[in-house]
Amino acid sequence: MAEKKDVVALGEILIDFTFAGKNADGKNLFEENPGGAPANCVSAVAKLGGKSAFIGMTGRDSFGEDVRTVLQNIGVDTSAMRYTDKQHTTLAFVSLDANGERHFSFCRNPGADTQISPDDLDYDMLKNTRIFHCGSLSLTDSPAKEATLAAIEAAKKAGAFISYDPNYRAALWKGRADAIDLMKSLFSCADLVKVSDEELALLFGDVSAEDGAKEIMERGVSLVLVTLGSKGVYYRAKNKAGEVFSGTIGVPSVKVADTTGAGDSFTGGLLYRLTRRENPLDFDKSAIEADLVFANSVASICVTRRGAIPALPTLSEVEEFVKNYHA
Repeated sequence: MAEKKDVVALGEILIDFTFAGKNADGKNLFEENPGGAPANCVSAVAKLGGKSAFIGMTGRDSFGEDVRTVLQNIGVDTSAMRYTDKQHTTLAFVSLDANGERHFSFCRNPGADTQISPDDLDYDMLKNTRIFHCGSLSLTDSPAKEATLAAIEAAKKAGAFISYDPNYRAALWKGRADAIDLMKSLFSCADLVKVSDEELALLFGDVSAEDGAKEIMERGVSLVLVTLGSKGVYYRAKNKAGEVFSGTIGVPSVKVADTTGAGDSFTGGLLYRLTRRENPLDFDKSAIEADLVFANSVASICVTRRGAIPALPTLSEVEEFVKNYHA
């Protein structure tokens, strides 16, 4: 039987080529960093000391070897990762504006990460995790779409807590309407949904974080997080006892170097904290707010550094940051 994991994630794994200045001729320089939202998330869990694993597919190329090595070195179990000879490892070029915000260009047509199928899944691992996490970008193409649905079904049937991060990258979807429908489709499967304010607007139009969170929760979700950038995070939660409460947790001001991985590191930090209790939904208002301060701290440290996985903090770094947390 597989070792029990805290968090297992499935989805895109790729190389982020992050802007790293200009050369003497004024040409852009890019730094190679492993990325992909679900991979970033379980990397954050591992860096904090949790037991995590990643399920995904790369090409049989140097980039695929690089991402495996980085995940392994950080403590992520990569035994459920697969290779394909048909596609290269997905690449993303990430440029940053003056505020550190990201702009993406993808080499994913379709890309190795989309080629994982239900037959490639490690079902033993999926049946032995406390939390299963996925995003929506694995729904853009088949057979990854079918693999995602099969993985959710297997993990949920085994009693896992399902975490979902709907993620929108216009260039990767067949169209806006298609994206919205598919992104919404997993709400009914999820216990936790983390969504940015921009993605909330995409999904539900001009709604407040409170109204959008209510709408998501009505689909059976127990914990909804709406990230608000520099304004922090709005949460709406229903615990094991059926109590519903909500609020906004601000974030401290930090010098932003790169927002790549900010949301993923937040999610990883929160999932790590939820797995510190026997039942992830066994919390009260003060406990979940303490968890969110912790998760915000993970993200706050992350954005002060370049890259996604290389920027992830250790548990001791986060605990020290929390001591001085002033939102």
